[in-house]
Amino acid sequence: MLQETVDEIAARLGAAATLEDRSLKLLAYAAQSGDIDTVRQESILRRRASDEVRAYFEGYGIATAPGRVRIPADAALGVLARVCVPLRHDGVTYGYLWLLDDGTLTDGRLASVAGLVGRAAATLAQEARRRRDVGARLRELFSADAEERARALPLPDTLDLRGPVAAIAVHGPADRVAALWTLPRDVLAEPGVPAAGGPLVALLTPAAHAREVAGRVQAMYGTAAGIGDARDEAGEAWLSWREAVGALRAALRLPGLGPVAAWSGLGVYRTLLRLAPADLRELAGETAALAADPELSRTVEGYLDRAGHVQEAAAALGVHRQTLYYRLGKAERLTGRDLGDGESRLLVHLSLKAARLL
Repeated sequence: MLQETVDEIAARLGAAATLEDRSLKLLAYAAQSGDIDTVRQESILRRRASDEVRAYFEGYGIATAPGRVRIPADAALGVLARVCVPLRHDGVTYGYLWLLDDGTLTDGRLASVAGLVGRAAATLAQEARRRRDVGARLRELFSADAEERARALPLPDTLDLRGPVAAIAVHGPADRVAALWTLPRDVLAEPGVPAAGGPLVALLTPAAHAREVAGRVQAMYGTAAGIGDARDEAGEAWLSWREAVGALRAALRLPGLGPVAAWSGLGVYRTLLRLAPADLRELAGETAALAADPELSRTVEGYLDRAGHVQEAAAALGVHRQTLYYRLGKAERLTGRDLGDGESRLLVHLSLKAARLL
């Protein structure tokens, strides 16, 4: 439908035309004879505008402009003159129609395709509503219950959600509403999905763009996000969702990971996050005696993080080697564990990591 509409617009105006969604991802294009600039060529080849291109065109106010926007040529950037027509339906912008302008696209000629522009906007609005309806099925798709997951499948082919997928979990405060509808068309989103510790914003996205999508949604809420590992099929997305929730938990508890954490980058924390809460508390209890002295805990963890290398640990902690030896001896007395013993060292190290997650 969109391709047919773009073809008709291009034929009537005799101009090269492309149609993109709100994130400037290419949806359809119509080839016409004549010049083509690097921006249009890259958009067609990559199916998506680069961040630099997106920032350049958004600088002309296309997102909020009440009508079409004429963008002049820029020889230095290799940009040809073009017209941007925001595709709006009921006051909401769902995408953009781009037309390369050789000087013949007068207001009158552009007005002659207003009906086709309206049709394209309505089509995008319908697809957005359909995506929103399917997004509500993420609760079932991410369920640990096989029967619930079966009710959510298969996902409609119109979603363009192909290839490996990844789940994203975002901590979304109940008092904040984010513009999830501005996400690319191949991203499903649903706030309020049940999880331990409270409802979360759930997303399913092509794995190739998971980091970008997670960063955008995390910024909307200003909290934290977790990304699960990729799965080849949507039917296995619930496994990625479990990992995303674990990665989010780590992001919330471990500031050093940053506001967006990926399950694949958690190292030993992946093993600890698989433990039941009671087991995690029991493990953390092995070094409970160190909790009263944060400096001592930090010293022992820093020492063990560096595989017991005294010189490196002392330099990283900013203390003299003798001070480090003194603190390690104190820690051994408090915990009753010999840090020179491999098994004791492993237990203490894991216990300190578990305490961070608690």
